[in-house]
This record gives sequence, C-alpha cells and structure tokens, in this order.
Amino acid sequence: MYPVLRLKSGKESTVLQRHPWIFSGALVDIPDGIPHGSLVRVADNDGHIIGTGTLSNRTTIAVRVFHFGDAVIDSAWIRERVIQAADLRHSLGFGIDDSTTGYRIIYGESDMLPGLVVDRYNDVLVIQISTKGMDLMRDNIVAILADLLRPAAIVERSDLTVRREEGLDDIISICYGKIEDETIFSEYGRKYVADILKGQKTGFYLDQKDLRLLVGKLSENRNILNLFSYSGGFGIAAMASGAKAVKNIDSSEAALALCQRNADLNGICQDHMTMLCADVFQFLSGDPVEEYDMVIIDPPALIKAKGNFDAGRKAHHFLNRAAMRLVKDGGYFVTSSCSSFFNEDDLSVTLRRASVQNNLRLEFRYSVRQSPDHPISFYFPESYYLKSFICQVRK
Repeated sequence: MYPVLRLKSGKESTVLQRHPWIFSGALVDIPDGIPHGSLVRVADNDGHIIGTGTLSNRTTIAVRVFHFGDAVIDSAWIRERVIQAADLRHSLGFGIDDSTTGYRIIYGESDMLPGLVVDRYNDVLVIQISTKGMDLMRDNIVAILADLLRPAAIVERSDLTVRREEGLDDIISICYGKIEDETIFSEYGRKYVADILKGQKTGFYLDQKDLRLLVGKLSENRNILNLFSYSGGFGIAAMASGAKAVKNIDSSEAALALCQRNADLNGICQDHMTMLCADVFQFLSGDPVEEYDMVIIDPPALIKAKGNFDAGRKAHHFLNRAAMRLVKDGGYFVTSSCSSFFNEDDLSVTLRRASVQNNLRLEFRYSVRQSPDHPISFYFPESYYLKSFICQVRK
C-alpha cells in the first residue's frame, strides 16, 4: 500500500471536514525517499487513515486528497469518478443535445480529481493538468476519457504557472486523435469558436455561460459596451437576443479576430457589432464621451495571490468606478471578478464606494456565480471564484 504521512495532533479537523488540501505544516514530517507526486495515505495522530491522495514535495500544499479514508486510486477508481462527473453535467442539461456542447466535465477538487480539469468543446476534449501527482496519471486519464467519452480528439493545455511551482514544464499538445482547423461549439444555440491551442484558459470562458444567458435576456434594443471582451461571448449573446449594437474592447488583436469570427458564425452584421483593440485601463482613463444602455466589464484575474490583494483591490475600484460612469440613467451595469481572493463582499464594497464617488446610485438586480458545470464544493471554498453583479444605474 501507499506510504503513510502522519498529521500533527490537532491538525485533523480540516481533513475531517473534507477539505482536500493538507499543508506541509500540518504533517509531522515527510519521510525521505517518497517521490514527488506519489500516492500516499494520511493518518491522524492516532494512526487512523483519514485520507488518500498525492504528495507534493515542492509546494506548501503537501497532499491533495482524492478520497477521505483509505482507498486504492487505480484505473477503476478514476474511471468511476469520470463517469460521475460526466453524469452530473448531463443531469444539468449539458451535452444531452446540440444546444450546448461546450462545458466543463471535470473541475478538479470539486469532482475529487485534484489537479485535473477537462473541458468539452463539441467533439474535442481539452485537459489541464496542474500537479505532479496527476501528471503521473496522464496516460491513464487520456485512455479513460477516450474510452468513456469517445471524442474525436484530446488536447492538453497544461500551460499553468502552478505547474512550474510543481517542477513541471508547460505542455500544449494533441495527445489523442486529430483536430480540425477550427473547433466550433454551441451554447444555448449560439455558435462560438474555441481557440484550444493558443487561446485564453482552455479556449473559451465556459464558466460565464449563466451570466451570458442573463445578459442576453436584458439586452433587447440596448446599445452595449463590452469591456475585456475576449472573443465576444457577451456580445454574441446580446446581439442574438435583440441588442441594437455592441462595442467590444480588448487589448488582444487575436481575441478580436475570434470575436469577428463568432459574429460571422452567428450572422451578426459588422455595422451592429464592432471591435476596438485598446487597453481597457487606458480607455477608461479619459473623460466619458458616450453613454450606453449596458456596460459589461469582466476583467482577468487581478489578484492571483494574497500578497497582491491591495493592488488588485485598487484596480477593481478604478475599473468599476470608471466603467459605471458610462451607463445611462436606468441602464444596466454588469461587473465580474474571477479572483478567488476577492470575494463577493469585497466586490460589493467596491461597487458601493465607487457609486458614491460617482454621485450615482446602484440598484442591485442579480447576483450570478460560475455556471454549475464548475460546481462549488461546500467543503472546498476555493472552488468558488467567479462572482458577478448586475445593477441598475440611477443618476
């Protein structure tokens, strides 16, 4: 069986509460000779096995728990977890027909497969592996996914900062099958291109599908500004639901090229959906020259570590304060944060302070979290990272 690591007295509580991370400081020691990434068992101070997971010798998260108790993490165990994860997504309505063929199948710790993300874009799977332990299981994972889900291709997009912390190189490769020149998928009947080899994340922001759906419902006859647009997900959803016009702003020409391609796929006229390549911070630094019926701002992660909180909070404040000024009286302000260190209360405080400084009133309408194919675990608060508010502006 696997080597046993013993917890210090009093350090069992988080494991018994099913939090899947065990930090190195909670362990009595890590015996020499256990290879980085090995499967291990974790015992309380009395010797009772309370968890099984993979060891990291290089990060403060020493063990990532796969099972709370004693278990053999083999092909059969992994296969069962993949089946459970896929069944959950089908029960949520994803992948059961052609309406929505882009969704997350496996979300790491929330699916008890820490270190693994699997996204589906129609008949292509994209995997991300972030830990040494899961890296050692790669061939097994690919074989199981290919057998159970029957994709045309499996692409690995393991180009994550956390891999370097684990002593792993970035990997971008096609590890099964072949891909077409374009990977096109659908979301609630709308068509999108996923840039699975070069795009952001695994090719698209699948976690915002609920917010895109709601934005669409509020967009009819509205003139909309979409900031940090990437490939135009919100813009497409708005135009498909009857918006008058959408202006997409992003600093990446490649992202805006995808935005244009998505507009073409959905038959959206260029006169009604425009693109501007610009730095959003600079764009918002000037005096307002135009107001919109709706402004959407969905920035990248501005706080990637606790030590960056103050700088990130100031960035959130600047962006929200400047962007909400561009909303007409009675219009909608849609704002998001994907920084796990910046919680819903932090975003709420930012909006309150920014609105007071702008001498306007924000009226809360909707709160939206990441879509349910990115399930939030009660036992793993870190699984909840994406939060959004839709507010109505009164001037």
